[in-house]
Amino acid sequence: GAVFDNPDLIATVIVGDGEAETGPLATSWQSNKFLNPITDGAVLPVLNLNGYKISNPTIFSRIPREEIESYFVGCGWEPIFVEGDDPMTMHKLMAEAMDEAIEKIKAIQENARKNNDPERPKWPMIVLRTPKGWTGPKVVDGQQIEGSFRAHQVPITMEKPEEHLPLLQAWLESYHAEELFDEKGRLIPELAELAPKGDARLGANPHANGGLLLKDLRLPDFRTYGIEVDPGKTKAQDMIELGGYIRDIFVLNKENQNFRIFGPDESMSNRLYKVFEAENRDWNAELLDTDDCLSRGGRIMDGMLSEHMCEGWLEGYLLTGRHGFFASYEAFIRVVDSMAAQHAKWLKVCNQLTWRRPIASLNFILTSNVWQQDHNGFTHQDPGFLDHIANKKADVVRMYLPPDTNCLLSCFDHCVKSKNYVNAIVASKHPSYQWLSMEQAVKHCTQGVGIWEWASNDEGEEPDIVMACCGDTPTLETMAAVTILRDELPELKIRVVNVVDLFKLESNHKHPHGLSDSEYNAIFTTDKPVIFAFHGYPTLIHELTYRRDNQNVSVHGYQEEGTITTPFDMRVQNEIDRFNLVKDAIMHLPQLANRGSYLIQKMNDKLVEHKQYIAEYGQDLEEVRDWEWHTPEDK
Repeated sequence: GAVFDNPDLIATVIVGDGEAETGPLATSWQSNKFLNPITDGAVLPVLNLNGYKISNPTIFSRIPREEIESYFVGCGWEPIFVEGDDPMTMHKLMAEAMDEAIEKIKAIQENARKNNDPERPKWPMIVLRTPKGWTGPKVVDGQQIEGSFRAHQVPITMEKPEEHLPLLQAWLESYHAEELFDEKGRLIPELAELAPKGDARLGANPHANGGLLLKDLRLPDFRTYGIEVDPGKTKAQDMIELGGYIRDIFVLNKENQNFRIFGPDESMSNRLYKVFEAENRDWNAELLDTDDCLSRGGRIMDGMLSEHMCEGWLEGYLLTGRHGFFASYEAFIRVVDSMAAQHAKWLKVCNQLTWRRPIASLNFILTSNVWQQDHNGFTHQDPGFLDHIANKKADVVRMYLPPDTNCLLSCFDHCVKSKNYVNAIVASKHPSYQWLSMEQAVKHCTQGVGIWEWASNDEGEEPDIVMACCGDTPTLETMAAVTILRDELPELKIRVVNVVDLFKLESNHKHPHGLSDSEYNAIFTTDKPVIFAFHGYPTLIHELTYRRDNQNVSVHGYQEEGTITTPFDMRVQNEIDRFNLVKDAIMHLPQLANRGSYLIQKMNDKLVEHKQYIAEYGQDLEEVRDWEWHTPEDK
């Protein structure tokens, strides 16, 4: 990721032979199929083959050298072996290997650039075989340390100071510090002279502090990509419309070559169709006439079915001062939970270092979401990434759940302009109802949460009930439930609240985006029942609101119920559908008495009718398929 679009950069990567057994690193050897020797830099991997992990040998250390060589040749590398245990001899061999590797890289690049030949070469790599714990204590308490797993971490402990302190002293003195430093503790001149100067120093290299190189993206006006909306009647595919905006980001930044899309073979599935009008997928292996949208030097990085690899590429791209985003199925974004967490931790520490320049945010788009996986089934239904992100440092993470196209455009534009955040956007890819004009969407997303006055009938007075929603499908079902309640119980005062920025629910004392208590109470009231339809697991809403005055909140969300079924039945199984929302609302309004009881019975009848209908016809009820927003007056 660091060397994409960095033709003069060589990234030297030290890979432990234990680390090389992990899935992401085992996969990463295939990354050379995506490097263009003309426009990209090069990666020089060094496999640190020292034989042991914490307490086990490594696989690479226990197979013949011929197999190691065959493995890496098969992955498209040309391995250079550096093996031994005498330090001075190994220094010379390693220097020669580095020279050989760099010369081969430069020759490959010169040939490719002089002859405009982007074909994939055999890139060099180094296999460095040395003993574990090399130059450390050889034996402690009669047990072998150097060359064994016992060299992992701390080879000499202070449990027996009388015996171990002399060993520690002898070990440290073996480095002969008196030959390296003068009497004032300064490095002797002949060694100091060997150190690189200026930007050639590792810590001063601008690629290692990518914010120094960061150029703001040239962005089109997202408002011009908005759609005309008749609320609750117009349908559109949010991700398709977003694709038009992203396509033009590619066009506007063609000269700078500092923007890419990353994802595991899902850009088409996630409906980013329009980006392919401007860019192709990157691919530097064999090309066939039957391939679609593959090319040398494409900027859509979804040719590898590995969430780890694609997210890692994006991190490297961002860390070296560029821009991008990672789009994936919501359920499978969980594969990179720990990677997102580590980046968030890194940002948290960087925010405390004044010399670290801000970099573009790590942006995730979670689509093909839990409520749109009725065809793939239970395995593809998991909204838990939101819970994972919610627990990271408040000054680093953000979560947005736009209910429609115009809100998605506004949220994405905001995220792609931001720096030093981990942003998660949950988006719809299937045809879905549209609610807000572009002007309304911009205001709503800027506020992050708000009362939809046009859908409410409390008219500025205290409502009887608050119907709240967060996410595209919960918004649909809440709006449908509101039409039922307003049709059946027109005297009921209902307030409709939609949440885009999930952290608005948390106190401003805990999160910079959080509402103050007075702001929260003005929207959700201090004691009126709140029926909250949420995209993810209900517990997250309870966690975010547990210190609020109004604890009269009933949350509907994903309950780990699902199968291959109809879209509406997915909602029924998890009790987030309109009929169950109406029932819950009535249960929280005892003053409705018999009128409420009869409406509950009507909703139960509808749920039975729904089950019978899908069993017979394999599709949802006509009144569900053809539902449109209306008020009692419209009806």
